[in-house]
Amino acid sequence: MKSSAYPTLDGLFDLACRDGVDIRPTLLRVLTDLYIQKRSHSSEEETQYVELALGLLETVDAATRAAVAASLANYPAVPPAIRHKLSADKPQPNSDNSAATEADTDDLVEVFFAAVSEERRLILATLDAGLSATARRRASTSSEVIHRLETAALQHNAGEFGRILERALGISRRLAERIARDPSGEPIIIAAKALGMTAAVLQRVLLFLNPDIGQSVERVHDLSRFFDDLAQESADRMLALWQKTGRPAASVHETVHWDDERHGTRSRAPATERRSVRGRDEQPSRFRTGER
Repeated sequence: MKSSAYPTLDGLFDLACRDGVDIRPTLLRVLTDLYIQKRSHSSEEETQYVELALGLLETVDAATRAAVAASLANYPAVPPAIRHKLSADKPQPNSDNSAATEADTDDLVEVFFAAVSEERRLILATLDAGLSATARRRASTSSEVIHRLETAALQHNAGEFGRILERALGISRRLAERIARDPSGEPIIIAAKALGMTAAVLQRVLLFLNPDIGQSVERVHDLSRFFDDLAQESADRMLALWQKTGRPAASVHETVHWDDERHGTRSRAPATERRSVRGRDEQPSRFRTGER
């Protein structure tokens, strides 16, 4: 299934044909969100949207159809066939969709990690259209936790970086490892935004944590721009999905507040190194976007 009218979704259509991950609910939400971003469409665009959406509406759960209906509610030019299809849905107030919702969450996380950079950013930009989950915010994340993450990155220690990230975000060990070792970098950007990491620290993390990223200054610049452009709400919503995919090995409270570090393992870096690393935050980075 391909769509010449929506070429950025071709990778997601490919994923939809693979076994093991059902991304049809996500694909329908993303497709609909792209459609309503334009106030008018060519006949080709409308025909392809109707054909694709009608097919997907036959296969997705009631919660996804309701989310699509909500997205189209204020759109002035809903294709009649789509309007008719959605109006035929009857509410089922006594149904229990918790299991379906959990499966959909897991699928969306898998889709995100399987997608290429452009598709990942599209998924993040459209999360508001299909999800109502709110992440447990990390507003109180301590500077000590951020420093420990940076130190692990400077030492090229992705394993330690993942272990700190696991507790700081309240996610599973497996997912934290995937974020830390992802060769494209978007998961690191989401984690940094959710934790309140500064742009200067993030750039050093990108340069040293993963050689697939750090060896390309162009890639570091691109991810830095993405960090600036990424809406806090989108990062929080993806974090909420991550938090639902597995239970963390330890309580999040352990590393969120600085004084809790007394009960955990302190950074093994010398005090002089910690001072020098922190001091670099006050100096301009040659890798900041737009600077030379």
